[in-house]
Amino acid sequence: MKLNQEILAQAANQARGLAIDAVHKCSSGHLGLPLGAAEIGAVLYGNAMIHNPAQPRWLNRDRFILSAGHGSMFLYGWLHLSGYDVSLDDVKAFRQLHSKTPGHPEFAETPGVECTTGPLGQGIGNAVGMALSGKLAEARFNTAEHTIFDHHVICLAGDGCMQEGVAMEAVAFAGHQQLDNLILIYDANDVTLDAMADKTQSENTAARFKAIGWDVIILADGHDMPAILKAVNKAKRAKSGKPQLIIAKTEIARGIPEVAGTNKGHGEGGAKFAESARAGLGLPAEETFYVSNEVREYFTAHKKRMAREYNKWKKIHKAWAEANPGLAAQLESTETPISFQDLADAIPAFAADTKVATRKAGTEVLQPLAEKLPLLISGSADLHGSTLNYIKASKDFDPENRDGRNLRYGIREHGMAAISNGVAYDGIFKPSCATFLVFADYSRPSMRLAALSGLPVVYIYTHDSVGVGEDGPTHQPVETVSGLRMIPNLDVIRPGDPEEVAGAFAAALSRNDGPTLIALTRQAIPTQNTIALEERRGGVEKGAYIAVRETEPLTHILLATGSELQHAINAAQKLGPSVRVVSVPSFERFQRQTETYREEVLPNSCRKRVAIEAGVPGLWGQFVGLDGKVVGIDRFGLSAPGGIAMAELGITAEAVVEAAQSLG
Repeated sequence: MKLNQEILAQAANQARGLAIDAVHKCSSGHLGLPLGAAEIGAVLYGNAMIHNPAQPRWLNRDRFILSAGHGSMFLYGWLHLSGYDVSLDDVKAFRQLHSKTPGHPEFAETPGVECTTGPLGQGIGNAVGMALSGKLAEARFNTAEHTIFDHHVICLAGDGCMQEGVAMEAVAFAGHQQLDNLILIYDANDVTLDAMADKTQSENTAARFKAIGWDVIILADGHDMPAILKAVNKAKRAKSGKPQLIIAKTEIARGIPEVAGTNKGHGEGGAKFAESARAGLGLPAEETFYVSNEVREYFTAHKKRMAREYNKWKKIHKAWAEANPGLAAQLESTETPISFQDLADAIPAFAADTKVATRKAGTEVLQPLAEKLPLLISGSADLHGSTLNYIKASKDFDPENRDGRNLRYGIREHGMAAISNGVAYDGIFKPSCATFLVFADYSRPSMRLAALSGLPVVYIYTHDSVGVGEDGPTHQPVETVSGLRMIPNLDVIRPGDPEEVAGAFAAALSRNDGPTLIALTRQAIPTQNTIALEERRGGVEKGAYIAVRETEPLTHILLATGSELQHAINAAQKLGPSVRVVSVPSFERFQRQTETYREEVLPNSCRKRVAIEAGVPGLWGQFVGLDGKVVGIDRFGLSAPGGIAMAELGITAEAVVEAAQSLG
């Protein structure tokens, strides 16, 4: 489409005015990017992107991700101008309670916001995940007769994003996987918050990206709209099979001469010059939050053009669905929740004498679930051979096999988690990923954002305790599980036998409102076949259940999770028939149960309680109370065979017996 430079230049300045007025009104926010990248926004939202404001989740829209989420008024301004359900009143309510325009963009809060960004670099990782999802979708659903997926993912990032390690992990993955549907626009204004960027960086970004498999386009003037459009269109049409980087040299806070081009223009510092800035931009002095009739008319017409593109696609989609009902049903299944029971029923029972590591049980559980869930994908940070989460019926995803369901992320735990978030934001495929549990700390910031955004990512993290053994304390998580339990909306499940593993996977993969981490053992543990299969699997869904019920009046309750369940059961046999054992695979799921159910499992009348877990004991206080005791590990581990390490650190049935007896 031909560029209407005159109108879009007005739109760019009016978008600047919206940002200035919004930040000035609330005395909070970041002006630098919205002002410095205004022409980029005008070209993207007014010409180059294929999107439909009336259908923000159109499957074949171009996705735009603002990785530099602090510049949120850039996004809100252009969403408003281009006709998304973001009103001028919403813009005026910037950063106010319950508004559609929070301080940083939040997924599901604002139409047109593709993902929650703000922590720098995350949006780049999310964009890579969306591009990965797009390639998977092309391979899975396009046919020779019908193309229903051919969109691009466009990400705008600044110097701060480009310095973050998570971003570099993700872009290396994108280059290696040749994700040529990905366009990264680098708002290269040479400024960071504290100082000019040359204080902290000196690399040749173009050379760096070329070296890891990207094409690079350099815009010497990132405010030249014809040049911006030419660059974006060139990136979209590139035939090199590589992701595209556009380095746009811009002036931060352009339009406020007092701070433009300096680090003082990064935040709200320029807002105090609002009146003179608006005059310099040609905006009327008497009207704040000004948008001209000409700009409104342009974007109204452009919205209609985008609706026509959407309607063309709808006709193609209808013909495709009629010709491919199986594929259409599979694509529609992304919107249909699947129940815990449906998944649990798909998993064969384990033999009664099974004694395996729960990571090994996990691989056996994964295979029938992968068959039942064809949109489930799995990945590992170079540890498939240890985490055992490979989908055996498929192959690796790579440039030669875009339909592969197994992702090799390399040693990039943080990038893996951010990319998985991007896949989940896209909403077509169900992402799972794996590494050793102790390395959850490397992926934790992305896991936190998955929880905050309600993304159904599944983490299959193994080697979950000092039972790892000989690798020693660097690889033995003792505080990790408790730390993860502290993240709101993240379910953590430590299954205590193979059937609890089945329940854990069914629970995780049937959850649609947040992420789940399944913590699995390296060492073999026994199947607790004295407990009915349905009780073990269903007990995981509820978070806790009675594993051994007392046969005489209740005196003591023993609680355990994961590999320590065996010790609680053995201790109960020694303590006698008045002792109950409660398996607690998931604190979070148990806390969501009714008060009646929680009282049935843990009656308030019984205060003699002992919990055991091979980890820090602090969080168990909510279950054992002030009168109870916890058998745990309040130190780092040690290098020894797993069983010896456990015994040396006091994780034994004997320790549980002693603690229970001390309660009288």
